[in-house]
Amino acid sequence: MKIFITGGNGQLGKEVQRQLKEYDLIITDYDTLDISDFNQVEKILYKEKPDVVINCGAYTAVDKCEEEIIQAYKVNALGPRNLAIICEELQAKLVNISTDYVFGDVFIGNTLPERIQVVKTLQPLKEDHPCHPVNVYGKSKLLGEQMVRQFSTKHFILRTAWLYGDGNNFVRTMLNLAKTTDTIKVVADQFGSPTYTKDLVWVIKSLLSTKFYGTYNATCEGICSWYEFACKIFEIENINIKVVPIATEEFPRPAKRPHYSCLDNFMLKLQNLNSFRHWEDALKDYL
Repeated sequence: MKIFITGGNGQLGKEVQRQLKEYDLIITDYDTLDISDFNQVEKILYKEKPDVVINCGAYTAVDKCEEEIIQAYKVNALGPRNLAIICEELQAKLVNISTDYVFGDVFIGNTLPERIQVVKTLQPLKEDHPCHPVNVYGKSKLLGEQMVRQFSTKHFILRTAWLYGDGNNFVRTMLNLAKTTDTIKVVADQFGSPTYTKDLVWVIKSLLSTKFYGTYNATCEGICSWYEFACKIFEIENINIKVVPIATEEFPRPAKRPHYSCLDNFMLKLQNLNSFRHWEDALKDYL
């Protein structure tokens, strides 16, 4: 099987290469392929004629997306569209990585204590939950999903969240900060499911052997806040540091973040393909 990978130098792209190394891999990244350029995509895919395209390429700088709107939509919407059109012509399977940010926000209160309390009563979002993204990144990724569905009949759309692996990520940021300070402030009212790239690629591999095309939530099990995530990192690594919980409003960012975007891997569970571990177990493995 010949597999074509975009975004091959990113966290997920590196893990895809590790786990699928027994196959014939064609690896590209933004410096060798601009997926927003239809002519480039058409030329290279017709040259390589892959059986599978795994699109790990994306404009993921959430705050910069608010400023560079055109570039965000080019990469996150036109890119998947271009890949989908040519994959359909070649009858290749397309794996497109999406995000929890397509759903938008769920109101969970106005204060930090209220948000922490209310979130305990909520159920994770299934694949059919209405999508109302609140930032440019989420909007551009949602349009990318729509393009894939419109142009490719053999597609897998995987919505993941809080991804970490081989590269810059929240876990490494926390560990690096711990080397230079004894107190860290972390947002405690944004809730999600930290997801290890290893677990995500397990699911990609499982889906590729099927014809179960469609849209999937794809995150590790369990939920936590960024504050709880940070505390668990330091606990596992036996690092003695003070972690202070703060509200989102105390750490303003250009792009609005959803307070609650915890996902239920409902479609994977229906088909007995949910191999994701609890986020704490995956984190211990990673560390």
